Amino acid sequence: LVGIAAQGRKAAVVEVNSETDFVARNEQFQDVVKRVAATALDTDGSTDAVAKAKIAGGDKNVADALTDAIATIGENMNLRRSAVMEVANGVVASYVHNSVSDGLGKIGVLVALESTGDAAALAAIGKQVAMHVAATNPLAATRDEVPAEVAAREKAIFSEQARESGKPEAVIEKMIEGRMRKFFEESVLLSQVFVIDGENTVEQALKNAEKDVGAAIALKGFVRMALGEGIEKEEGDFAAEVAALSKK
Repeated sequence: LVGIAAQGRKAAVVEVNSETDFVARNEQFQDVVKRVAATALDTDGSTDAVAKAKIAGGDKNVADALTDAIATIGENMNLRRSAVMEVANGVVASYVHNSVSDGLGKIGVLVALESTGDAAALAAIGKQVAMHVAATNPLAATRDEVPAEVAAREKAIFSEQARESGKPEAVIEKMIEGRMRKFFEESVLLSQVFVIDGENTVEQALKNAEKDVGAAIALKGFVRMALGEGIEKEEGDFAAEVAALSKK
């Protein structure tokens, strides 16, 4: 399961894996994941630090508490990863998709927004952006944060495809430029079309929200954890599913 814990302007997200999906419905396992997430709040967020920290509501560290849970539940489990986000002013909004219990589910997202404005209004737009991140899985928050090697690889692919067209070099350069622009629009959080309204970019949506918040909003970053990430599964039209959920 992916678990989230939040306190004030700080939030933590952890992924604790088990051998089967069935265990995710086990109340004892759910309790352990919630306590691991709560423990992570008092660390720097690194998996090693969380594993060594004293588990919330217990006497042992997280690693030993998981070992005890393995013996009781009868299935292997491990703390796969963890992260903590904090802002000086503002909120760290969160969202859990496919929730099995409060703060527990298959996908967990944290979004850090800095602002001196109204906390409730900021939390509302933050929750929507977190839902968007769950649906679209952006590569980075801003264009500058896209790894250089990823951008270079995409450009090389687009260049090869464009040159196969046999068109003049000037036209090819324009084609590559257009495809790279589209790549960034689809991959960068602030440039993506906001799934909640389907019209504005996320950047524009945050700008529009400043009126309700009563102050400037700065996106400081995000964390998205999906259970068993790397294992390909058919998810259907996930963006449409999240957009529908936001309207409930």
